[in-house]
Amino acid sequence: MPGKDFVPRITPQETATIADAAVGRLAQRLAHRLLEAPSPPPDDPAQALALLHVLDHLKQATERLQQEAAVAAARAGAGYPQIGAACGMTRQGARRRWPGLFNHSTEKPTEHPTMTSPIRPFDVLLVEDDIADAMLIEEALSERGARNLVQVTDGVAALEHLRTPGTPRPDLIVLDLNMPRMNGRDLLKVLKGDDDLQTIPVVVLTTSTAPDDVTGAYSSHANAYVTKPVNLEEFERAVQSIDAFYLDTATRPRP
Repeated sequence: MPGKDFVPRITPQETATIADAAVGRLAQRLAHRLLEAPSPPPDDPAQALALLHVLDHLKQATERLQQEAAVAAARAGAGYPQIGAACGMTRQGARRRWPGLFNHSTEKPTEHPTMTSPIRPFDVLLVEDDIADAMLIEEALSERGARNLVQVTDGVAALEHLRTPGTPRPDLIVLDLNMPRMNGRDLLKVLKGDDDLQTIPVVVLTTSTAPDDVTGAYSSHANAYVTKPVNLEEFERAVQSIDAFYLDTATRPRP
């Protein structure tokens, strides 16, 4: 089941003992092959140096294989919390160690989503210039299942992405208001005035509680206006509630 937590059958200490023994045997065999000679005398450092050399390469190989496994887990629907738990670290630690498992970029938008599943994942366009908020939104979405998340940092980049031939049509646009070049207010007016784009649900997610911003967003036909909570857990719940309603509950127009 995608996203299901990994629960080991043995304790971390038992896992470490088994892993140490297996890696030790492998390293000793490789060190002997590397030396291509009988075991050196006890006072000769050659054996220890060969073992150290092999262990260093095994460490690098492990890191490469862990990266591949993290990508595979993300593609299968696991989020950073599950990936971190499998390695005995927090979700923030997993995100720092393997950034970008769920594609978001501050540069020119590209269509290379890294999360896939047998059933087509939902496509979400996030228009947000705050990198910290973007990562929190990405993380909150990933906990609910496979999402192809593309992040752009302003309205101009969003329109370039949406109007690029062959670009998948988003199931949902999550929009901040305060951004450079073209802000969210102006982008919303363009989206809802465009015959090809106006039916895509747009949720404004912003720090602003100003009545003029709320009224202006709904006057420009935003589908919802959500204020970003300060509390981290409340922020995640707010994002997940948006996701749950617009991607799971609401009936979306056909492309």
